[in-house]
Amino acid sequence: MKAIRNILIGAIYALVLSSCGSYFNQPYQVEKARIGEATEVGKRLRELPEPVEPVVVGVYKFRDQTGQYKPSENGSTFSTAVTQGATTILVKALEDSQWFVPIERENLSNLLNERNIIRSTRQEYRKTSNPNEPQLPPLLYAGILLEGGIVSYDSNIITGGVGARYFGVGGSTQYRQDRITIYLRAVSTSSGKILKTVYVSKTILSQAIDANFFRYVKFKRLLEAETGFTKNEPVQLAVTEAIEKAVESLIIEGLEDKLWTAKTEPQEVQAIIENYNLEEQEADATQLYNRYLIERRGKDVIELAAGGAIIDGDYPSPQIEHNFRAGYKHYINPFFNIGASFNKFVLANKDVLNEGFLSFDVNAEYNVLPYDKLTPFAFAGGGVNFANGLEDATPKLQYGAGMEYLVSDGIGIKLFGEYNMTFSDELDGVANGKRDDFYWRVGAGVNIYLTKPYSAENEERKLERQQQRELKREAKEQRKEERRQRKAQKRQDKNETTN
Repeated sequence: MKAIRNILIGAIYALVLSSCGSYFNQPYQVEKARIGEATEVGKRLRELPEPVEPVVVGVYKFRDQTGQYKPSENGSTFSTAVTQGATTILVKALEDSQWFVPIERENLSNLLNERNIIRSTRQEYRKTSNPNEPQLPPLLYAGILLEGGIVSYDSNIITGGVGARYFGVGGSTQYRQDRITIYLRAVSTSSGKILKTVYVSKTILSQAIDANFFRYVKFKRLLEAETGFTKNEPVQLAVTEAIEKAVESLIIEGLEDKLWTAKTEPQEVQAIIENYNLEEQEADATQLYNRYLIERRGKDVIELAAGGAIIDGDYPSPQIEHNFRAGYKHYINPFFNIGASFNKFVLANKDVLNEGFLSFDVNAEYNVLPYDKLTPFAFAGGGVNFANGLEDATPKLQYGAGMEYLVSDGIGIKLFGEYNMTFSDELDGVANGKRDDFYWRVGAGVNIYLTKPYSAENEERKLERQQQRELKREAKEQRKEERRQRKAQKRQDKNETTN
């Protein structure tokens, strides 16, 4: 009992300490205003190479098109699920990228009213003081309009948690995942043609962890304690990151389609495009719940395993003895494979039986999640048992199940259990009753994949991506050095002008 309690208390501590960054940084006082947080995508957006010429764009409206209100357990609420200021976020992302010159279009009427006031004031001023007052310069016009919006907000696409309680000590963790989806399209103002459309989604995670203690420590003395926290990913930051990702995608796809050009070497542009194409391939192979659907297992596999075997026969007191297996499997498709294996094992009953056996098995195996690293599998087939060397042979059927986990592209570790049904009551040397003898085998092993899957992320592809990252890093350092030199030159020019 005490051991179980200690294990449970340790698990609760692990739950709390696993998120100690949030737990030990709880707000206890009013914080000052500060500059808004930057996202990882926003940093990448600012590190893109400069354009040959920025594109003047207008954004009239980029808002929430879902009309969805924030979910509430206590009934309806008039608070919207996502921000209504997505237009402002998009304009900021366009400005940060340095690829676009955004012009004011969201509140165009305010701008036009103010320009009319300026014209009226200048006209009056010309009459009385300065007839040569210059005219108000014309407004910039947009070569491209950016349209779209937040088209979906899905609540609770995944919910779950885990918890335990024992003798008044307990803890639990819960999570919830929401999802937003945005579309962004570029429209030519001269022809009305839609030049490019991009689609981006972003999940929003909420977590809650709590631990509590409730127990009588003495007669009429109750000790009660609890702790925990809840962490919610800000919806505004999720929307910002999704919009910034859409702008980044629009720039790179425009580079690929020659809609605009970058002020950098062609090799760097090609590296950026190739890296983005690889990201697109991964996105195409990824399902809704972040499951990466890509072939991970080669067609030809060598299987090595070891474990135990136990008989269920006519004698009492069966004992677990060793079992060794070596085999070969061939995948017909990602789900099914056919394999053959040799097994050397011992069946024993205490003080009565201890005999070695050989078996040759042929199985058909089904992988439940072939595109995942961790997959359950089930198998069934037939075989032959050999006793007394290879003299006595008896047929059998077997079926079983297990789990396999890929630790690398070519190595998988597995656990399995197997039921073997013989057609003889003399497996243990005694025929007693009407039921035939059978035995179980359990064990752990390794699968060695001799070939690579056709669409797997093999070593060549990894090397290619690594080279692209190195090229991109070198170009980034070069741009930083050029910016540093330009700033130094500007300071020098300013000092010379002052002197």
